[in-house]
Amino acid sequence: MKKLRLKRKAAPQEPPSRITNETVAEHRERILAGGRRFKYPVQYARHRLVINAIIISVVALLAVVVLAWWQLYPQQNTSTFFYRITRVLPLPVATVDGQSVPYSSYLSAFRSQEHYLQTKEGVDLYSKENKQQLDFIKRKALDDAVADSYAAKLAKERNITVTSERVDAAIAHQRASRDGVTSQETYDAIVMDHFSWTPAEAREVTERKLLLQEVAYAIDKTAMTQRDQVLAKLKTEADFDKVATSIAPIGEARVQAGLTPLVPGNNQDGGLAAAAVKLDVNQVSDVFRSTTGDGYYVVKLLEKTSDNRVRYAYLKVPLTTFGEQLKALKKDDKRYTEYISVAAVKAELQTQ
Repeated sequence: MKKLRLKRKAAPQEPPSRITNETVAEHRERILAGGRRFKYPVQYARHRLVINAIIISVVALLAVVVLAWWQLYPQQNTSTFFYRITRVLPLPVATVDGQSVPYSSYLSAFRSQEHYLQTKEGVDLYSKENKQQLDFIKRKALDDAVADSYAAKLAKERNITVTSERVDAAIAHQRASRDGVTSQETYDAIVMDHFSWTPAEAREVTERKLLLQEVAYAIDKTAMTQRDQVLAKLKTEADFDKVATSIAPIGEARVQAGLTPLVPGNNQDGGLAAAAVKLDVNQVSDVFRSTTGDGYYVVKLLEKTSDNRVRYAYLKVPLTTFGEQLKALKKDDKRYTEYISVAAVKAELQTQ
């Protein structure tokens, strides 16, 4: 006999409930609950995406910072890209008496000499045979940057400033040459070609050097004393050599006397020839500051030709206080720190 197959009855479906004023809230909650299962996973994924983006950004930023630190400090990268970074970010290359020394100042000085030697002299600074010269340029650039920053610190303490007009006058003096005065455009092009400085960078360098000069003159009481002694001695003694030897040295400060051959009246010698050309033969000038900021001078005209070439004697009262103070600071590890490793300059290179 065949087995009879029993058909199962489908479970009775619950008839849709009728929406009434009493059940409308229940129906609304049921519909919203069905939609939440689509909403929340997207919301959670978006949260995770934002958190991941923040983590990646922080890690990338740290990687960039570490890379920049590695390139600038251990590797001492001097490329244009990293120089521009130091122009934007106030990164220090050293600290002197609590004053930060900008890395950009060091790179500006180093890159100018590097550019000149490589493009104008054809020197391969990065060859083995020129390593000492490379070390010398690095040390000189770092020392100059430190001196500028220390001068800025002292200038702030003593309210010493350099006006824009003073900077303009210094640049105008630099534009003067034996063949006349070059235009500003030509001067800017020469500076860029020789030192790879933009006009703004060249102006900054000039301003820093002028400020250093003002500070050096302001703090050097020894030079002021010897200057006054020179002026007093010149009232009774006309021989510059005898005047120089009659004034006792004070520490490393020693009055110097000298003679020059015939030079052009606009000779680039710190303003000495320019002062001499205004004199009559055997006339002695008043004491004046050199435009290079290395001391006080007195000149006596010995000879002048028809084409304004002059031969003169001079007395020099050197500035020593600023250099002595900076030298003492560099010996104090608590007040002076360098953040890059630069070899010491050898004596034979310093004299070149």
